[in-house]
Amino acid sequence: MDQIEELAGAVATSKCTVVLTGAGASTDSGLPDFRSKQGLWQGIDPMKLASLTALRSSPVEFYQFYRHRLSRLSGAQPNPVHTALAALQRAGYVSALITQNVDGLHQAAGATDVIEVHGSLRECVCLDCRSRFPSSLIDADVLSPADIPRCPQCRGALKPGVILFEEELPADAIERALEATQRADLFIVVGSSLEVGPVNQLPAIAVQGGADLAIVNLDPTHLDRKARWLLRERAAVVLERCRGILKV
Repeated sequence: MDQIEELAGAVATSKCTVVLTGAGASTDSGLPDFRSKQGLWQGIDPMKLASLTALRSSPVEFYQFYRHRLSRLSGAQPNPVHTALAALQRAGYVSALITQNVDGLHQAAGATDVIEVHGSLRECVCLDCRSRFPSSLIDADVLSPADIPRCPQCRGALKPGVILFEEELPADAIERALEATQRADLFIVVGSSLEVGPVNQLPAIAVQGGADLAIVNLDPTHLDRKARWLLRERAAVVLERCRGILKV
């Protein structure tokens, strides 16, 4: 029996399987990850493009960067990672699905009650009244500060619905993610480098509580030594095979 078969067996017998997905879960949908050689941050300082400081001090560059991200997202479709996890969730094998991703592809594949700890790029939010709108309102050609997208209700500046550097993570999502992690007897990391805190500590919390840990990621992580199953394979291959073994 190989590791994928063992993992599928563990999923089948687990009372509470929690899955955490990162950017590697969406690379087969044509979306770049962040820290690989072809990643979004390659040659870029994210603090200069994806932070509150960048929004306020360099709004033209900020909105142009996010317009580029929106253009990449517009044609993206769920891949076998998303469809397999949605099927496993429907079949009752996944108790909680936590994602660091902001692309909404889990929901597009049919997953429900997804815990989005880093927000969503499919919406935008007003910095003043905090109202939320479709991200189409920030898909604008910003050439000067006068072009900054404005809230249709209060005229405050609109920002992407993602959590920027220097912003706090959504307390409700973090609380739900932590509660699920503490209940887990199996915690599966899919396509995350586990470099961004505090979410990167969830697998360690699960292990501390007695859960088995599986890490499905092409590159090493700081928690590899704690993993019972360590799979250096494409997430789509692993999840599709697990789905097939479990016949869902």
